[in-house]
Amino acid sequence: MDTRRGAVGGGLSLRQRLHGLLVWTAGGALLLATAADTLAMLGRHLHVPLLGSIEIVQAAVLVASAGALLIATVFDSHARVHLLQRLPMRVLRQLGSLHTLAGAGVVLALLAGSAWITADLWHGHEESELLRIPWLPLRLIVLLMLLSLLGVLLRRLFAGRRP
Repeated sequence: MDTRRGAVGGGLSLRQRLHGLLVWTAGGALLLATAADTLAMLGRHLHVPLLGSIEIVQAAVLVASAGALLIATVFDSHARVHLLQRLPMRVLRQLGSLHTLAGAGVVLALLAGSAWITADLWHGHEESELLRIPWLPLRLIVLLMLLSLLGVLLRRLFAGRRP
């Protein structure tokens, strides 16, 4: 039996489709950043610079890192160090809850700060210097990612599921 298939209609499950969408979006953005930086480096050596390459890389890395954070959090694939694995299971569960709560607190602080900056600059018409990439959509991507992370962590905390 193919374990990649979901139960409904033999298609992929929502979780698998989400994973695929995030991997392709974040991976595509990372490839775009790599390609832009490579072309800029080649252009410098050939005396044909790629103007705005840093702006392209910044925007692409933002999308790639947002996708990577979501993938790692939703699919429990953050790097871990198991220093405390000999503690009693009850203590490990409590530490897991504390870890999830602390993570939610950090994400909430980042969300509040990002929302504040976004609200302050909503009508500022910010854009990059050379390519005129608008910053507002990128700020909205950050807000959406942080809101999603907070939702995942709070759901995990209240469902009793520990990382």
